[in-house]
Amino acid sequence: KCNTCDLSFAQNGHLQSHKRMHTGEKPFKCDSCGAGFTENGSLKAHKRIHTGEKPYICEFCDVGFTDASSL
Repeated sequence: KCNTCDLSFAQNGHLQSHKRMHTGEKPFKCDSCGAGFTENGSLKAHKRIHTGEKPYICEFCDVGFTDASSL
């Protein structure tokens, strides 16, 4: 349970990640530009900006995207 806002989490890792929202801590840093992120998954997605990797392909038009939410 978060001691700042009382939200509860089933997994401790999710709680730790959530707490970073309150503290502003961004321990995951981009080697290329120094941008910081609260979660490793966000850093991985960000790195695709630098690499040009577009692993999410639209099944209708074959256009690639860096993030699944952009499909």
